[in-house]
Amino acid sequence: MVQQVAERLILATNDDGIDSQGLKVLFETMKEFGKVVVISSKEGMSGKSMAITVVNPLRAHLAEETDDYKVYVTNGTPTDCVKLSINSLLDKKPDLIVSGINQGANSSVSVLYSGTMGAVIEGCLYGIPSIGFSLDSYSSKADYSVCIEPVRTIVRHVLNNSLPKGVCLNVNIPALKAGELKGMKVCRQSTGNWKEEFIKKTDPIGKDYYWLTGKYNNHEPNAEDTDEWALAHGYVSIVPQTVDMTAFSHLDKFKELESYEERKIG
Repeated sequence: MVQQVAERLILATNDDGIDSQGLKVLFETMKEFGKVVVISSKEGMSGKSMAITVVNPLRAHLAEETDDYKVYVTNGTPTDCVKLSINSLLDKKPDLIVSGINQGANSSVSVLYSGTMGAVIEGCLYGIPSIGFSLDSYSSKADYSVCIEPVRTIVRHVLNNSLPKGVCLNVNIPALKAGELKGMKVCRQSTGNWKEEFIKKTDPIGKDYYWLTGKYNNHEPNAEDTDEWALAHGYVSIVPQTVDMTAFSHLDKFKELESYEERKIG
């Protein structure tokens, strides 16, 4: 039986802050799918991954409320936002968690650092269908309207079909005009790494500081089944991701450790 829209609860968060354009577009798009609760930090939390707040108290301010939605502002990370919502702010578990729309892609190994995907993985750990959306643009003038139809299509599919246990979706959208998108590809995470560099500068009181920059190195630029290839060729990339990080294909290689006998010293 298909759940009625009025009964459906959707939690939306991000790592770019409550005032980000991507979150506003995601929020407006989600309204057609159910009652929406938005929760985000006042400041940006990019690069927080699954960080949680354990030293300082968390605060949540109800900034806006209507019959159809609520908006909370917190001082927490994206993962905090999901935890706090499920355990304290919501009357019931959400039927769907969406995170984004992030400013900048979270393809390949960037998913490991992403606060956007940190919230998604946390939702997945709670057994809630969870999706992260990112736009492949760092421009402050980025046009998020290209994301609307892919977001609708993917959300509709997940609501109608759910997701396997322990699986969430990482969706990246190329920064094109809506009519220029070639389609969507379900693909794997590309193999690559960030070559990081630090710009050294001196502050007004004479102390050195460092500003992180870097460049992504794609180790397999010609592999056509990856998220990086899809984005570079005008496709929305959809990567199903698991919360289980076990390297199953390598378990047997370490079996000999089970027979290890501790040697007594002395």
